[in-house]
Amino acid sequence: MTGLRVVPTRRHGRERLYVCLPDGANVAWYDRETARVSLLSEDRREDVLAALHPFVTGPVTVGPPPVPGPAELARLSLHPDDDLAPNRPGEALLVAVDRDPAPGHRLRPDPRRRALEAEQTVGEALDALDGAGWHTLHSVPLPGGDRLHHLLIGPGGLFAVHALYARKQRVVVTDPLVALGRREPLPLLRRLRADASRAAYALTAEVRPVLALVGPARLSVPGPVREVRVVTDADLDGLGRLGGVLKPADVEALHAMARDRRTWTRL
Repeated sequence: MTGLRVVPTRRHGRERLYVCLPDGANVAWYDRETARVSLLSEDRREDVLAALHPFVTGPVTVGPPPVPGPAELARLSLHPDDDLAPNRPGEALLVAVDRDPAPGHRLRPDPRRRALEAEQTVGEALDALDGAGWHTLHSVPLPGGDRLHHLLIGPGGLFAVHALYARKQRVVVTDPLVALGRREPLPLLRRLRADASRAAYALTAEVRPVLALVGPARLSVPGPVREVRVVTDADLDGLGRLGGVLKPADVEALHAMARDRRTWTRL
């Protein structure tokens, strides 16, 4: 067989390489996370492997698509309008800015733009953990108009991550207050703990709050901070090294529950 094309995609937090016929029909796909080639027809095995050869390193498992487990079945049965997984970092802010753009004659930058930059920076860092068994959901809506900026689920547990723009500013964290530069301190950590508690109630699992500061010139935490992990965007990869809390099956089950918008409307 000739004319097979390899098309890279990213769906539901997974990077896959689809092998397609000239008319666009799929004949196989390669899942990088599991190192598995799923064949829709065994008689095309050699052609598929030849097409994938430039993109694959190391040993791979080749066979028919695996039978979906409970978490995969839950995803497949989820209506697209209820699926939060496609949300981009800063999804809610992107929609808000698009619907109600700031006037062009503003003397100061639209603060939503800075908040959006923070969520996108943190979101990209968290999405980079996907290959290590983690999943990230962005802009998770909570009743009353609140939302979790990011929900990280993986071997190290669940984390409600709040992104805060702090570019070139000195940040002082004195529980529960967070002070940016010369601005008046705000009790942000109190809100983060409350949001994590609401998420824990919805998912019936412990959710730990994280404050992720984007680009601070200096971070000072003079005293102990209760429950909240305070990090910079450069340190977020450290979350991916945590483990020993959830098994892979638990991670998938919690991700399937968390991505369902209806989970959060019951709060």
